[in-house]
Parts: sequence; C-alpha cells; structure tokens
Amino acid sequence: MIFDSDLTACAQLVERADPDRFLATMAAPPDARRVLFPLYAMNVEVSRAPWVTEEATIAEMRLQWWRDVADEIGRGGPVRRHEVATPLAYVLTRDLAPVLDELVAVRRWDIYRDPFEDEAHLDAYLTASSGGLMWLAAQALGAKDEAPIRDVGYAAGVAAWFRAVPELETRKRVPLLDGTSKGVRRLAEGALDRLADARRNRAAIPIFARSALLGGWQAETMLRQAAKDPSRVGEGRLGQSGTRKRLSLMWQSATGRF
Repeated sequence: MIFDSDLTACAQLVERADPDRFLATMAAPPDARRVLFPLYAMNVEVSRAPWVTEEATIAEMRLQWWRDVADEIGRGGPVRRHEVATPLAYVLTRDLAPVLDELVAVRRWDIYRDPFEDEAHLDAYLTASSGGLMWLAAQALGAKDEAPIRDVGYAAGVAAWFRAVPELETRKRVPLLDGTSKGVRRLAEGALDRLADARRNRAAIPIFARSALLGGWQAETMLRQAAKDPSRVGEGRLGQSGTRKRLSLMWQSATGRF
C-alpha cells in the first residue's frame, strides 16, 4: 500500500482530531487503511463544521460544501480537488453517495440549539451519523448486509454521544431527551440490545469488512458503565485506561469479533 500526499494528510488529520479512530485504523490491515483514513478524515471535517463558527449561515455553507461533494461522487463525474475529497472519491462508489449525503445533512442539528424532537429524532441522528459512517466504511470494504453494521454503528454512536454530553451541555446544548438516571440507563440498554443483535448476525459481515467496526471497539464498555452508573455520563467518567483500551482493540483486531 502506497500513501500519497493526500492519504498522508488524511491520516494526520485523523490522528490529530480523532485519536481513537486513528488507533482503530492503525489496527486494521494496511489495505483497509487506504479506505478508512479518507472516510474518517471526511467525518472530522463534517463533524466540526457546525462548531468552528457562531454564524449559522457559514456553518450551513460548510456542510453544503460536503453535500456538493456527495453529489459529485453520485454523478460519477469530476470531483473537486481537495486533500480529503479527492481520496474519498476514489474509495466511494456512486451508489454510496446518498449515504454520505445523509451523514452530512443530519449534522445540521449541531448548528442550532434546539433539542431533539423525540426519541425517534435522536435515534435517526445517531443512525445517520455514526451508523452511516460505519456503513460507508464497511460497504467500501465489501460488506453487503446493512442491518448489523448500522446496529454496531448506532451502539458506538450512543457511547460517543454519552462521552460528549458534558461538553455539549457546556455549549448550552440539550443532548439528551431524558437526562435522568432512568433515561440514560434506558438509552444505554437499548444500544446494548442493538449491539447484541449485530453479534447474532456477525457471520454476515466479511472478515475484511470488520475493519470498519474497529472504530466502535470501546462501545460496549462505555455503554455498560453508563447502564450501571448513569452519573458517569454527566461527570465525564466513561472509558478505559490507556492500557485496557489498547488491549481490547488488539483483541478485536486479532479475532475479528466485536
């Protein structure tokens, strides 16, 4: 596998802005990294677009830029020159463009301060953002069965969302519909149920495509922590020590299990 300047830039961006996904990607086979780094670099760009400015119009324009990239990929024509968009266009086929567009569009919620309308709205946000990213990655690596991958992506999304709660609240956002212990526990248990469903369908996911699932390797631990002690969410106490985190990633990478 040869990393050109664009792929190297993507890897460096992910390393700086999303170190856990960087670790997960480095645990994947070398050929998978060529696919994963542009996807994860795109996700960095998209996820931070609503937060780099207080001007909603500018944030909307930043997201629209990526929706335009998705449209260009979907049309199968030239894609604008950009250190992330260019390698991304090489790893995504035309039929994946709608998933990319959905992933970008759902981030409009991050621009504004309105709470989620209901549980279905929160679920749709997590399924499209975290679930969409994992489905894009898995499809690009040869997966065909969407349901189990979306389930793993959703579980990983809930875990990451829990970890982001303190920062979101600091920014005067309302990340949870029900921030009580009961509400947090119910959300965590629902995500664990979807993770269990995905495991029952593990055989449907090719071994190579499971590299896309490595990004969610900490999900079960954090979800179980939240279910057992919901106060850990608001207090920012979810996660593992550095050693345990790396060991669990090594195990998942070596076994292909999740």
